[in-house]
Amino acid sequence: MKAAIFDYVRPKNLTAGLEALSDQSAGIVKVMGGSQSLGPMLNLRLARPNKVVDVSGFPEMQQVVEDGNWLVVGASITHSQIEDGIFPQLRGSLLSEVAPQIAYRAIRNRGTIGGSLAHADPAADWVLVAFALGAEVELQSSRGKRRLSMPEFMLGAYTTALAEDELISAVRLPRLGQRAVWGYHKLCRKTGEFAEASCCAVFDPDRGLARIVLGALDGPPSLLGELSVDVAKRGVEALGEEALVNAATSVTPGKDPVDRQLCITALRRCLHSIFKESKA
Repeated sequence: MKAAIFDYVRPKNLTAGLEALSDQSAGIVKVMGGSQSLGPMLNLRLARPNKVVDVSGFPEMQQVVEDGNWLVVGASITHSQIEDGIFPQLRGSLLSEVAPQIAYRAIRNRGTIGGSLAHADPAADWVLVAFALGAEVELQSSRGKRRLSMPEFMLGAYTTALAEDELISAVRLPRLGQRAVWGYHKLCRKTGEFAEASCCAVFDPDRGLARIVLGALDGPPSLLGELSVDVAKRGVEALGEEALVNAATSVTPGKDPVDRQLCITALRRCLHSIFKESKA
């Protein structure tokens, strides 16, 4: 099947893009980044916009800049650019570890970090990483700019706080200290597929950050608050099986036993990868 007819617009910069997006007179307007999510939806006619605004070429959204204690990552940066270490600020980071695990290289060459967050698939890698890091999403429209935390931005599965005339211009990531550690683990039926269960954990004693987050749920990722604090205080001693089971069970009330066990396994392996335990 092919997409229904739509107007395609490729502005040269962010200002022109916001102007094109603000014109809602044509009907339904969609933003296109790498087209790895929107493209299939267009071809299956699950999405039938009247106009598509391609933002992949905006220079303002293809850079990483430092802003105090934050790294501002342009929304049009692709997964492969992070994987290949194009931006020195992201080398050796959690993002550089996760990027190679996203889908397949062909998809990573086109897919963008902003597009992934805007699509808001609960099983998406960047959605989980952004929650774990305590990231902020920078939204822009012709009316101005605003910032939302990930819990404020992602309202549910495939549901966000984006207004019709807004786009994600950047993702703001806190700069971690030198003593920061992290882990990431996901379970897939085969390499390249979306996760059936996933977990990301970040501990930064310099910033007082301790976050263990489960992903691939029915909605947004869930923070395991009590376990996060306990692991930050006691380290490997807090990784008893009962504690892990109780933490995962608390945020998976609708899961069947098999799916819940996948969540527990992802949690266990993620944390043991940080603390170098052989039990993983």
